[in-house]
Amino acid sequence: MATIYYDRDADLSLIRAKKVGIVGYGSQGHAHALNLRESGVDVRVGLHPTSRRAAAAKAAGLTVSTVDEVAAWCDVLMILAPDTAQPKIWRDQVAPHFEGKAPGAKTLMFAHGFNIHYKTIAPSASIDLGLVAPKAPGHRVRETYQEGGGVPALLAVGPDARPGVHALVLSYAAAIGSARAGVLETTFAEETETDLFGEQAVLCGGASALVQAGFETLVNAGYQPEVAYFECLHELKLIVDLMYRGGLKYMRYSVSDTAEWGDYVAGHKVIGDASRKAMGELLAAIRSGEFAREWIAENEAGRPKFLETRRREAEHPIELVGARLRKMMPFLDPVDVDPEGGQP
Repeated sequence: MATIYYDRDADLSLIRAKKVGIVGYGSQGHAHALNLRESGVDVRVGLHPTSRRAAAAKAAGLTVSTVDEVAAWCDVLMILAPDTAQPKIWRDQVAPHFEGKAPGAKTLMFAHGFNIHYKTIAPSASIDLGLVAPKAPGHRVRETYQEGGGVPALLAVGPDARPGVHALVLSYAAAIGSARAGVLETTFAEETETDLFGEQAVLCGGASALVQAGFETLVNAGYQPEVAYFECLHELKLIVDLMYRGGLKYMRYSVSDTAEWGDYVAGHKVIGDASRKAMGELLAAIRSGEFAREWIAENEAGRPKFLETRRREAEHPIELVGARLRKMMPFLDPVDVDPEGGQP
């Protein structure tokens, strides 16, 4: 059984006694900074001087400085910049203010263990390491906190953590609201490897490919693209919401008997031995570091394959049909993004 902590196990006074810096003000960054502040924590946000996020952070009433300044000021620093940007931020702007301090004087934290696990960031033993990884996008971390709830999170500390580090990291998790839902004990390795696997095999890669394949199968068989969109993408939310509330059992209870029987007789045909073999290969590449090395190399080369794939996928027929249909359903609060990832 996993070890799970709740609010009753956390001491908020520990993080309230620290000066906390947040690097980044994107999805996770804004949620952590605002939730911490509203939990009574002294917070500053570290951003590049030209960051377009600075105005939003200042408008929210947060103190914004450069990453250098925040790293020098804080006792605890949570780095929430993209994984691929973190090593340079650490090397150029954070390490000069963290390395060489008295043991335990500074705590370095992450919401994903990628760079620590794959050693692209390798702090000295004098620096305490912590991980708080909410299991939801940042907007949900913020929304649930404001509603009086929270999203579950994973928690880890460095392998040679000093006394008190675990309690401090748990205090941080409670301050962003996660201890209201449950904070699960893990390690940097387990969090990193399971997170990457989940993204690739199920949540993003697997789900996206399944949706596209279903759409293409129906359209190629002569069915209307609009009908295929509703059947293979739009209704997926209904099914996932049922799973979210009560697992596969509740989803099967809620759908028709015909749909339930189709689940039992067809699912293993779609996700069969070949899919399971591919999942095993994905996990092996993650555990060996092969995926990390390829992704790091892709970024060092300027992301040519990544950017081309992003552009091509944005032009898939299901995207074009879906964008048109969603405009007819304003109650969905539809959004659109360009191939470069920016919202218009």
